[in-house]
Amino acid sequence: MVEPRVPGRFRKTPENFTCENCGVSVAGNGYTDHCPKCLYGRHVDIMPGDRSEKCRGMMKPVHAFYKDGSYTISYRCLKCGIERRFKAAPDDNTELLLSLLK
Repeated sequence: MVEPRVPGRFRKTPENFTCENCGVSVAGNGYTDHCPKCLYGRHVDIMPGDRSEKCRGMMKPVHAFYKDGSYTISYRCLKCGIERRFKAAPDDNTELLLSLLK
């Protein structure tokens, strides 16, 4: 049975994937939304975790912010142009993440 979608409620969706930008195999933990090596992701969600976005474009990391002890990465979809922000993961490429700081 599929749980009904409650707006604003995150749906944990564990998925493994191969990064379409750099080719690395990524083991998803249910919160994984981008590749830890190159930081690229895919535009797959309308609401976090729902996988209902039809665009499916590549989400390019364009800059990062550091606030209150954590990093946030800002992305731009290369297909539709939408911009979104996601939390950085502990195993993200630190050198690349730091190069995105503004």
